[in-house]
Amino acid sequence: MTNTNDASNRTLTLKRTFNAPLQLVWEAWTKAEHIIHWWGPKGMDIKVVEHDFKVGGKWKYVMTMPDGNEFVADGVYLVIVEFEKITSSANFKPMTEGVEIQAIFEAEGDRTNFTFHCIHETEEYCRQQEKMGFYNGWGSVFDRLAAHLNA
Repeated sequence: MTNTNDASNRTLTLKRTFNAPLQLVWEAWTKAEHIIHWWGPKGMDIKVVEHDFKVGGKWKYVMTMPDGNEFVADGVYLVIVEFEKITSSANFKPMTEGVEIQAIFEAEGDRTNFTFHCIHETEEYCRQQEKMGFYNGWGSVFDRLAAHLNA
């Protein structure tokens, strides 16, 4: 019998090792002047509308596609452990709503091991998001982050 409350059944995970020190990767994730260069899949322009980086603080980014269509990403910071972990609620309208994202950072010399979890409300919703291209979409985002870190 499957436990539908088990987060592992509702979580999609990506792992990367960035060729950049932990402090730079952390800043790229937490400072608006970095976020505009990498948040969102390739080809999208990013506008930071709100970025109150503190527990309970809100964030909101608008991603504009080359054809002019916009996607809005927003959420509230739930957990911040400096240089270790960021947890936030998240909506990526109109495609994904009501998820929790976790970014986990670990220094390895001059490199940073990074783990990204996206936790969905149900296992069914998780599988739907996976089929819609979760790994390709977020993979593209983290490719842009890697390029930004190495620019």
